[in-house]
Amino acid sequence: MPVLEGVAGWVPPRVVANDELPAHWQTDDTWVRRRTGIGTRHWVDEGTSTGDLALEAARGALAMAGSPLVDTVLVATSTPDHPMPAMAPVLASRLGLGSVAAFDVSAVCSGFVYGLATAAGMIAGGLAERVLLVAADVYSTLVSPDDRGAGVVFADGAGAVVLRAGEPGEPGSLLAFDLGSDGEGHDLITVPAGGARDRAEPGRYEPVDRYFRMSGREVFQHAVTRMTESSLAVLKTAGWAVEDVQRVVAHQANARILSAVGTRLSIPDDRIVSNIERVGNTGAASIPLALAHAVERGEVHAGERVLLTAFGGGFTWGSVAMVWPDLPSA
Repeated sequence: MPVLEGVAGWVPPRVVANDELPAHWQTDDTWVRRRTGIGTRHWVDEGTSTGDLALEAARGALAMAGSPLVDTVLVATSTPDHPMPAMAPVLASRLGLGSVAAFDVSAVCSGFVYGLATAAGMIAGGLAERVLLVAADVYSTLVSPDDRGAGVVFADGAGAVVLRAGEPGEPGSLLAFDLGSDGEGHDLITVPAGGARDRAEPGRYEPVDRYFRMSGREVFQHAVTRMTESSLAVLKTAGWAVEDVQRVVAHQANARILSAVGTRLSIPDDRIVSNIERVGNTGAASIPLALAHAVERGEVHAGERVLLTAFGGGFTWGSVAMVWPDLPSA
């Protein structure tokens, strides 16, 4: 049984308020808050990469867990430092972890949930005793300077957790998972160019195609529907009723999506953990970063039944039912 024993988040120090966004976007604080619920976000400075954020979050999670040895490192990201190699082996080396198993998980904003399921499977299968899972993205480097719609929403951050093998019923246990995908929606959240298809078809793509692209209106409905359905599926697997859930931590896509999912699940707003107002949409990092901030603010408590749910490009989606552990103060 996988058990969570440490969590931490990290955002770059540069804070960008709504009134500091590029003038040519023609936005103001009221406009951005009404559409997204975001007041500030963090963007990296020149010279800082996804791997740098991942390193800080990883150190924090390992410290909370008592700096144990891990035998596997997973990194969930859509903004890797390089097309290859994967980020996880480099991160393991920077942490001084030696020759542990290390690989990346690619499921866009669902990456952390997919990573949890992967880690849980490795622990259950006896391939790992303790896993470090880090989710990190620097979307400020991927969004076009002319894309106001994505630019006001997406931000940079990292979150990490440490999982270990434990006993059924132990606080911190990850009890049930639900994962899904629909490749028919692949072009609604995408970076069209920069991969093998780009190289295979010279001249097909323009420079702008190397930037992130999202069809917001279409994605909104898919995100709400899939996260709601996945949440109900994982609750059924766990044997929980909706009213048993004490905290919901969903992918921090935007405030309207969070509200819509809560409404469809009939879960009161005071049970929904959110930090989007202060950090924006940090991609795969959003759930572990929200968990870390919830721990800091005392919003989640040992023994509470927690639902995690996410939706991302691909399309991908997934949910986790878990019991929150008794963690040391962040």
